[in-house]
Amino acid sequence: MGRSVTVVRPRRIAVIGAGPGGLYAAALLKRLDQAAQITVWERNAPDDTFGFGVVLSDETLGGIEHADPVVYRALSEEFVRWDAIEVSHRGTVVRSGGHGFAALGRRRLLALLHDRCRGLGVRLRFTEPAPPAAELARGHDLVIAADGLHSATREAYRDVFRPSLTTHRCRYVWLATDLVLDAFRFEIAETPHGLVQAHGYPFSRPFNAGASRHSSDSGASTFIVEMREEVWRRAGLDRLDEDGSIAWCEKVFADLLGGHRLRSNRSHWSAFTTVTNGSWRAGRVVLLGDAAHTAHFSIGSGTKLAMEDALALAANLHESPDLETALAAYETERRAVVESTQRAALASLEWFEELAQYVDQPERQFAFNLLTRSRRVTHDNLRLRDPYFTATVETEFGTDPGTPPMFTPFRLRGLTLRNRVVVSPMDMYSSVDGTPGDFHLVHLGARALGGAGLVMTEMVCVNPCGRITPGCAGLYTDRHEDAWRRIVDFAHHRSSAAIGLQLGHSGRKGSTRLMWEGIDQPLPEGNWPLAAASALPYRPGVNQVPYALDAAGLAKVREQFRSAAIRGARVGFDLLELHCAHGYLLSGFLSPLTNQRTDRYGGDLAGRLRYPLEVFDAVREVWPAERPMTVRISATDWADGGTTADDAVEIARAFAEHGADAIDVSTGQVVPDERPAFGRSYQTPYADRIRNRVGVPVIAVGAISSWDDVNSLILAGRTDLCALARPHLYDPNWTLHAAAEQGYSGPGAVWPLPYQAGSRRPPTGRTDGPKPRLTLDVR
Repeated sequence: MGRSVTVVRPRRIAVIGAGPGGLYAAALLKRLDQAAQITVWERNAPDDTFGFGVVLSDETLGGIEHADPVVYRALSEEFVRWDAIEVSHRGTVVRSGGHGFAALGRRRLLALLHDRCRGLGVRLRFTEPAPPAAELARGHDLVIAADGLHSATREAYRDVFRPSLTTHRCRYVWLATDLVLDAFRFEIAETPHGLVQAHGYPFSRPFNAGASRHSSDSGASTFIVEMREEVWRRAGLDRLDEDGSIAWCEKVFADLLGGHRLRSNRSHWSAFTTVTNGSWRAGRVVLLGDAAHTAHFSIGSGTKLAMEDALALAANLHESPDLETALAAYETERRAVVESTQRAALASLEWFEELAQYVDQPERQFAFNLLTRSRRVTHDNLRLRDPYFTATVETEFGTDPGTPPMFTPFRLRGLTLRNRVVVSPMDMYSSVDGTPGDFHLVHLGARALGGAGLVMTEMVCVNPCGRITPGCAGLYTDRHEDAWRRIVDFAHHRSSAAIGLQLGHSGRKGSTRLMWEGIDQPLPEGNWPLAAASALPYRPGVNQVPYALDAAGLAKVREQFRSAAIRGARVGFDLLELHCAHGYLLSGFLSPLTNQRTDRYGGDLAGRLRYPLEVFDAVREVWPAERPMTVRISATDWADGGTTADDAVEIARAFAEHGADAIDVSTGQVVPDERPAFGRSYQTPYADRIRNRVGVPVIAVGAISSWDDVNSLILAGRTDLCALARPHLYDPNWTLHAAAEQGYSGPGAVWPLPYQAGSRRPPTGRTDGPKPRLTLDVR
């Protein structure tokens, strides 16, 4: 027989803050243990709260129903439900259905939770500031800090919680209106001062027009007005009082409001702050809700996250053998969910911050772009929820009926790609003295057969000392040229793919071991001299110090790029990409972290751009005019003082003006102490920014792993092509399998004749049911 485990639960519990999260945690813990003595402190009065409506997802409601049916029934009787989203853009309203929302007034939610707490025996102490958490911890088994964005508890335990607060670039105000909206409404207004957007949704019956606009606790719809800080200041809103701000907003959105009024509830203009913490617990004190984390209102309701925190905290306290184990399990469980939500919320927040770069899109594409901004809602989601809406977006984009966006052709100069999928350059470290062999023939040949529109070589080096490792490929001898011709001929004769050549020089990151022998580690012997923009080692004390190229060296390397391009043209490559990313030689000139020159090739961005542009011009001059050239850049160094997103726009603009046909937008790998913000499609916003600001085609890369992501990014107008690396290592036939999984068999996905029997998915031996209907929570 197994040993029984004695569960020691906290009996004396203090809750700081009577928001929905704190109240719900108190109610759940009291319901689970009637003997517990639970006190909630709140410095404000019971009905003294900010904001109006709150939105809860079906997932959150399901958790509430399971944990406390009484609260769930009370909420269910109050909810306003709807399933449509409307996007108003330049006089056109685009409506998408099939979504699921439930909302109610914040005051009503609090009142229901007050009743539940009192009914269970929780002591509520209003208009009474809580004692300091350290004092409460001396007399309580557990202290729950649900004291919000400006948490005094978090500040008191700063050394343990290690908070980080980031303030963003938009101002917003939380209002309500007596207009009864029947959808989640995004309204975009173009004013003389700049763009202003409203986020509106219903949460209760219409507001009684006879009541005071400042005192009523009910209303028909939440109405959040948001704009960039500089727009807010140009409009003079920083100088207006509350009534003046409301009057201004009513004027801007007069057409939507149609005579209905806006009202406030302690509604002041704020800049959203993202809160994260290194730890959520300090001894007996634990953070919950906004004290622990925030997510922008455009996707993640703080109330939703706080109530989900309460559910998880109560469950772990109930199931764990002791307090320390319970709090650790609570943080582990919730942190992963919250961080995922915060990444999506940040993507949504930044989309609205950069709204100006999208307003010239066609109205349906603009709506699709808005709906998919967080990367959680995708093309496939929307096709399931609202097939008509998605089909109209595809038609406006130019896809043929039944053709997924990724299988639409794309033209660069004289080259037409059958689809939008690119096999990203991937170093194989398998060449001998720079010569690619049978491995490269099989590797690149297999990916060409796999259906991608464009297959890129790894970085091919322009001289022996420009290699990263002894296993890196080159194109500086006749032998190299012959070897590459064999590979290119195979791709052209046996597949429908185009094949592109990426030319580069390792700069200060060369003369290292093969990746699997120690990435970025110098060779144990036989190291060659390194050339760079400046005499700065990649890692001081580890990698060798390169020499800074002088005028003669710059001219020599430039000629080597030119000579390699001539060889590449003779070989028959369809496209040439100049590698100006990842800290290699040309990238080293672009970044201020690696270029400390004082001559004309250093200094400001124009100086740092000079040599890469000279190399580009030299290559473009000898590269056939009908064949396209692209440039890969690192759009950010992920390090203080390095290349910024704004710099990247100007770098892309400069290359486009010199004749680049597309920009391949990667990030980082310039300095070893970078701090990347990894996540799903995490590099695509940089490509999006360049495409929609410069007007040049882009290739997006970075954690794009599904065909649904590719379709979503392309249809939203955030990229023109998607480059995938690891998915093509996992599955050389990734593109053809993506076609089969979507039931597509058109000209964008050509199966080699010997493989055509595999063009349909093999039977699985089971019958799959229909896909579940998904619930969208875009707040």
